[in-house]
Amino acid sequence: MGLSRYSDRDADILGDRETPGPTDPGAWVAPVAGGPLAARLALPGSKSMTNRELVLSALAERPSVLHRPLRARDTDLCAEALRALGTGIVEQNTEDGPAWVIEPGELTGGASIEAGLAGTVMRFIPPVAALALGPVAIDGDPHARARPMRTTIQALRDLGVEVADDGRRTMPFTVHGTGRVEGGELAIDASASSQFVSGLLLAAPRFERGLTLRHTGERLPSMPHIEMTTAALARRGVVVQTPEPGIWVVPHAPIAGAGLRIEPDLSNAAPFLAAALIAGGTVTVEDWPDATTQVGARLAELLPRYGASIRREPPSPGRDGSAGALTVDGGAGLLGGERIPGVDLDLGDAGELAPTFAALGALAASPGRITGIAHLRGHETDRLAALAAELTAIGAHVTELEDGLAFEPVDPSSLHGGPWRSYADHRMATTGALVGLAVPGVEIDDIATTGKTLPEFPQLWAAMLRGPETSWIAL
Repeated sequence: MGLSRYSDRDADILGDRETPGPTDPGAWVAPVAGGPLAARLALPGSKSMTNRELVLSALAERPSVLHRPLRARDTDLCAEALRALGTGIVEQNTEDGPAWVIEPGELTGGASIEAGLAGTVMRFIPPVAALALGPVAIDGDPHARARPMRTTIQALRDLGVEVADDGRRTMPFTVHGTGRVEGGELAIDASASSQFVSGLLLAAPRFERGLTLRHTGERLPSMPHIEMTTAALARRGVVVQTPEPGIWVVPHAPIAGAGLRIEPDLSNAAPFLAAALIAGGTVTVEDWPDATTQVGARLAELLPRYGASIRREPPSPGRDGSAGALTVDGGAGLLGGERIPGVDLDLGDAGELAPTFAALGALAASPGRITGIAHLRGHETDRLAALAAELTAIGAHVTELEDGLAFEPVDPSSLHGGPWRSYADHRMATTGALVGLAVPGVEIDDIATTGKTLPEFPQLWAAMLRGPETSWIAL
């Protein structure tokens, strides 16, 4: 793929954009954009919403049906964990596409749970396991054993639940459930992850005294994810009171069964939409909700700060029951001579978007910073260190901050390809693909790690680059 649409001057600035072959035969060489984009994409369901609804369905009084759930490693691990605890989960095809029919059952222990590298599984399942009768062993991938779990383990102990971890305060550990949790008042420091709060809130209606949960830390990241949790509980008839910031009061109450359609994962849309700023042209994501608790919705306000224009469209003909669509127009794009401005962002409430914006910051024509994301050090990998290392390796000027990253502009022609480590982190892999639109020869060592939340990523990325066509996936 060349740059036939660009002027000689642009070619001088950007250099030869032909993609070289991989030096590592096992690597995935990120394709370079060969022209402006004109793509329409339909993305699978939200991982965050799917796993919350799976847990609530398992704890509900009656069956539930989840339409268009995400089928990816994280959600499959959550479903398997709940099956191991006695929940019936069957996949069916409906008029609205694939669905999970979930039949709650008596929670039983004597099970071994595989959490993989899924934060939602390792933080949501232990409080459910505490309600089961018998021991539940929980472990995960080697990288997962370094993820923060102290808060969940100590919270269960403070609630009177026995947890055996040999003093590690991380996986592997065993929850010795007695079939009941008394509940009551609990104080935790959830500074490392909002998932500690969400996991407790999801199970709290089944605690005999409910739960009054107080966050004691100075900062609580990703508040929209907690709001997603309380909204999911409200849809099931459980109203969570918040008498003041950092306190949640969950009553002992029945959780209703429900029939729900899962929204597409807006955070997974981030690299696709940002691609328009690099390659130019437009990228449209179908079924973009008008109102949502997903943090990915902030893309519509953040991408214009980097030079994009946004427009909303009504539902496409034949897409019954859909929301509208969101289109990002990148104009000529970086490869067409535009320059991406440096931006200062506080992403404390939307840290999962940081890797995409780090790619834009590294390619920007002026300095920028992303702050408020110290908690990303405890994600699939230390994302701050990983982003700084990989972007620096291709020639970008990136500095790690205590709670973020700082970017200094470089001449785009000085950037070069080479190995790009994914660190078993799906968002590191997609960030490498995004940078690779402008930098030939970015070799991602493990593109399959995108299967954590978006198994179709390589196919969708290729479809986006093919030209003016509609790129649907099976939903």
